[in-house]
Amino acid sequence: MTMKRPFSPAHVPQSPALVPLAPVLAVQAWRTVRRTPRLEPASGAERGLVPGPRHGTAAAYRLVVVGESTAVGVGAAEHARALPGFLAEALAARLRCAVAWSVAGENGANARRVARLVRRRAGGHGPADLVVATVGINDLIRCRSLGRWADDVADLVAVLRGGYGDAAVLVAGMPPVHRFPALPRPLRTVLGARARTMDRVTREAAHAAGAVHVPMDEAIAEDRTLFAADGFHPSAAGYRVWAGDLARAASPVQGGGGLPGAVRSRTADRDAPAQGRPAR
Repeated sequence: MTMKRPFSPAHVPQSPALVPLAPVLAVQAWRTVRRTPRLEPASGAERGLVPGPRHGTAAAYRLVVVGESTAVGVGAAEHARALPGFLAEALAARLRCAVAWSVAGENGANARRVARLVRRRAGGHGPADLVVATVGINDLIRCRSLGRWADDVADLVAVLRGGYGDAAVLVAGMPPVHRFPALPRPLRTVLGARARTMDRVTREAAHAAGAVHVPMDEAIAEDRTLFAADGFHPSAAGYRVWAGDLARAASPVQGGGGLPGAVRSRTADRDAPAQGRPAR
């Protein structure tokens, strides 16, 4: 699959305050499109199993990653060494159980497209314990209005909750666009400000729909090695760091509390047969 263009000059956010900058932003967008390498999604198996440290016959914890280019591993060589695989490894270590992972997404998809993909697969996927959604960057560069973006997030969460049974849903926050190496200033500043506003809307819409919003740590963008060659997507190392942050938010901390409670209770329920308690 061909890498979608990160954005086009026509997609530069429009605002009366930006009118004086419009010519500069348009030129910068055009040059960035011309110079940015087109990277392919990750290859390899789209599902896998990370063994856990426990012995016995306890069922594996089921993880599904859905979304756009970061879900399908643009910037990494294979899915097992991108967000799905690294997140499964991190969850297995924290939950101390096997984690079965799968990925479903499309490079260049916006939130509405991801929701349609999930609906299309209705009945074609099994249940899950945790679904992680990575969306937003394509809605940003296509200037989706904030009101429609809020509706899109709410609809996506509803589709995921309906499609994957009782799974907990985690919505990843917008990336720190204002620090993307591929973007020159002032284009980086303008898109970054819009991304931060969208992230606040994402948080509110996700929480209202019953999902957990996990903001991306801006410190990730301080290390150039965590970006792929295009300066736009994570590298394999970047996916590993991001996966660790998501796992900490989605799993209980050993010996302490954690986020969210739904994930914690599912882990306990799935361990129940091995501890002599009746299965739900």
